[in-house]
Amino acid sequence: MVKQQIIPLVLTIVIFGILVAMLHALLVFLNLFTAHDIILKIQWADVLVGMTIYLKTSVDFAIFIGNLMHSYPGWKNRIAIEIGTAAGNAFGTFMILIIWNFFRDVHLLLALMVFVASLVLLRMAEEGFEHVETDIPWLKSISSGLNKALLKFNKPFGFILNTIIPKSNMTMKKSLSFFGLFFLSFTVPFILGLDDFAGYVPLFSIVNVYGFAIGVFLGHMILNIFLFISPNHTIKIVKNAYISFIGSIVFIGLAVWGLIEVFKILFEH
Repeated sequence: MVKQQIIPLVLTIVIFGILVAMLHALLVFLNLFTAHDIILKIQWADVLVGMTIYLKTSVDFAIFIGNLMHSYPGWKNRIAIEIGTAAGNAFGTFMILIIWNFFRDVHLLLALMVFVASLVLLRMAEEGFEHVETDIPWLKSISSGLNKALLKFNKPFGFILNTIIPKSNMTMKKSLSFFGLFFLSFTVPFILGLDDFAGYVPLFSIVNVYGFAIGVFLGHMILNIFLFISPNHTIKIVKNAYISFIGSIVFIGLAVWGLIEVFKILFEH
C-alpha cells in the first residue's frame, strides 16, 4: 500500500525535474534564432507568480484529473495520468513559448497574440465568477453582476474562445490501456496548457518567462500531489469562492493591461 502511494508521488517530482530540464534546453535552442535572448536565470519571485497563477487557474485541471482518477483507480493508472497530464500541460506551455518567442519581434503578430490572450483572460475571469458559490450577499451580488457583464462582452468573441478553450468534463471510456489512458491524460491538459499559458502573455513584459514557466510546472506538480492524496478536498479548495473571486478580478486587470499593451504596440512603435 505504501509502495502504491510513494511511487506516483516520487514520479511527480522526477517528472517536474525532467520538464524543467526540457524547458531549459528549449529556451537555449530558441535563443539561437532571436535578437533578444530569453534570460536563463531563475528569479524566485517569477517562480512564485507562475505557481500562484497556475494554481488559481487549475480548476479545469483539477476536475479533469479528479475525474480520471475516479474513473481509472489503481497506482499504475495514476502513473499514466501523472505522466500524461504533466507532459500535456508542459508541451502546451512549450508551444506558446515557441510562438511568443518568434512573434515578439513582429509587432503586428505580437499585438494579435496579446489581444487573443486578453480575450482568454476575460473568459477565464467569467468562468471564475461562475465558481463563486456562496451565501454571502455582497460577494454573490458582485460576482453575478461582473459575470453577466463579462458574458455580454465575451459573446461577440465566442467563435474564437469556444474554439481554443476546451471543456474539462469530457466523457470517459470504461476501459483503456496504459498508453490509451496516457494519451487521454495528455490531450486535454495540452489544450488547457495552450489556453492558460496563452492568457499569461501580457505578463511576459514584467516577469521572466523562464522562472514563470518553472512556477507553472511546480504548480502542476503540487496540484497532482494533493490530488493523489485527496482528490475531493483538493477540488473543493481550488473552487473556493474567495479564491475564484479574487483570481477573476486579477484576470480582468491583466486583460485590461494586455489591451493597453496592444494599443501601445500598434500605435507607439
